[in-house]
Amino acid sequence: MTQDVPYGAWPSPIGAATAASHDGSPEFVGFVGDEVWWTEPRPAEGGRRALVRRLADGSEQCPLPAPWNVRSRVMEYGGRPWAGTPDADGPLIVFVNFADQRLYAYRPGAEPLPLTPVSAVGDGLRWVDPQIHQDRGEVWCVLEEFTGDGPSDVRRVIAAVPLDGSAAADRGAVRELTDGADRFVTGPRLSPDGRQVVWIAWNHPLMPWDGTELKLAQVGEDGAFTGAFTGARTLIGGSEESVAQAEWAADGTLIAATDRTGWWNLHRVDPRTGEAVNLCPRQEEFAGPVWKLGYRWFAPVGEGLLAVLHGVGAQRLAILDPATGELADVPGRWTEWAAGLATSGTRVLDVAASARSSFEVVELDTSTGHTRVIGCAHQDTVDPAYLPDPTARTFTGPGGREVHAQVYPPHNPAAGAPAGDLPPYVIWVHGGPTSRVPMVLDVEIAYFTSRGIGVAEVNYGGSTGYGRAYRERLREQWGVVDVEDCAAVAQALVDEGTADGARLAIRGGSAGGWTTGASLTSTDLYACGAISFPILDLTGWSANGETHDFESQYLESLVGPLAEVPDRYRDRSPVNGADRVTAPFLLLQGLDDVICPPVQCERFLERIAGRGIPHAYLTFEGEGHGFRREDTIVACLEAELSLYGQVFGFVPPGVPKLGLTR
Repeated sequence: MTQDVPYGAWPSPIGAATAASHDGSPEFVGFVGDEVWWTEPRPAEGGRRALVRRLADGSEQCPLPAPWNVRSRVMEYGGRPWAGTPDADGPLIVFVNFADQRLYAYRPGAEPLPLTPVSAVGDGLRWVDPQIHQDRGEVWCVLEEFTGDGPSDVRRVIAAVPLDGSAAADRGAVRELTDGADRFVTGPRLSPDGRQVVWIAWNHPLMPWDGTELKLAQVGEDGAFTGAFTGARTLIGGSEESVAQAEWAADGTLIAATDRTGWWNLHRVDPRTGEAVNLCPRQEEFAGPVWKLGYRWFAPVGEGLLAVLHGVGAQRLAILDPATGELADVPGRWTEWAAGLATSGTRVLDVAASARSSFEVVELDTSTGHTRVIGCAHQDTVDPAYLPDPTARTFTGPGGREVHAQVYPPHNPAAGAPAGDLPPYVIWVHGGPTSRVPMVLDVEIAYFTSRGIGVAEVNYGGSTGYGRAYRERLREQWGVVDVEDCAAVAQALVDEGTADGARLAIRGGSAGGWTTGASLTSTDLYACGAISFPILDLTGWSANGETHDFESQYLESLVGPLAEVPDRYRDRSPVNGADRVTAPFLLLQGLDDVICPPVQCERFLERIAGRGIPHAYLTFEGEGHGFRREDTIVACLEAELSLYGQVFGFVPPGVPKLGLTR
């Protein structure tokens, strides 16, 4: 029997601790002989990433106990932090440890052996996307080396690290395979005959989704990249073409994902001429943005086939026959697959989720078509009846443009609202901004919807997954198009009678925090907002060295060159519109954040002081960009719910009241 309770105050079995325990997902799966390894989050263990081993008999181990944390900081977002290979002595694993950013070699049952030295500049020697070459006695990977104390005092090269540990105390024992002429490089991919190597490179002010180059060099008998120090040959790519991934097939065919057609499609690339042939021409994405090095949207599998991810606004797993262009989707209940494919023979590994299940490690055998969950299996820790039933929708924005979103209505089988009431809704703004939010189970969303608060996740103009034209709607329009698209979704929900127009909120983190702050300073549509680790001052963030190197010139495309359009930087920054804020807000910030540092929030609060706007500022020691610790996530969720309760006029049961300062 349901009871009438005000929206927001519905009793729910989904507590903040439950939501926090589900934060994050498995990542970077891989085969090591007959075994499968991956990393997974441990919010209750300080937010570390644990390395998990699944043996051939199906049993699981966590061979590296806390405090080992398998996670790279290259470009701050990291990337693939481990590699493995089998030999006569069992699995050989090479991994990055987060605390010191050193590479280690590890065999189960033994202590990890450091392979790289301690940096003379903080933790300024960083490694990512390792590839083990036992025949050469080396690990090839990307090296990020800081040369000074500034965030842009950095160089990146492809490097070879000895497996015997001889470089652990000798930086000179690391062989540099490229000359550092390119600001950014991905991990190298060696051809099956060992004679050629390819990688992707780009330079400021481009981001990897703007323009990259696929480079090729010959590999000498001594393992040197012939041509790399005199200018490796560019096969495809440029300032208006994004090459996201490249791989060699077993027969020596070079495959690359490039958006030269306006969509990231797969192409066969001739290593001699650079001629590129589209293998499956579709207005769909077969790749995505390179935020982390080592992402893999396709991988050779079986006899001449490719395991691929593809879709529009979602990533489905399929098998592509490059000879015919035939594409066969893999059946199953999963609707979203992550960019982490791994293959061995006819077996395919990845992590996948759906609107009713969290990300799981899934194996496909292409010889039988059979799929099975082999790790991180979804478990209903709460009654699934309390989970939301989302709908993917397309709304109309300014000028008739399409705006994509997922709508999660309030849902609770034991509660309903008084007749005539409409629910409050929160607009969730994803980060990036060149990213996308998938429609998958998010227990944090269920935390709110099970209490009677609706959620709408907006893939505003500038999001990925819908082609280059949609992605470039945000070019020089950040703080305009994203704000307008979110407002269009919110207003449409009100106009159609879905949401209460007097009880709308907006929340987001990182770039989503920017859009939230920009919305609160430019429109009175929202009654309150929750802002996490945001950008609030464009000039300080980009020109004053307040962010890291990877995104330090991102605003060249999102806003425009600072020297040419300084007024945009000033006028769009929430810090300069603080006098226009009328809605209560919550600021959440990690004190160790080097991407969006605390000074961004502090500067904004200085402008708010004395204006009588109810607000709270919560900071968290030991947290960086994105919260990982269970206690932090619990505190943030409860503070956000309390904010909504105080503004929307309900009392959330069992939640501490957030203290608001005026």
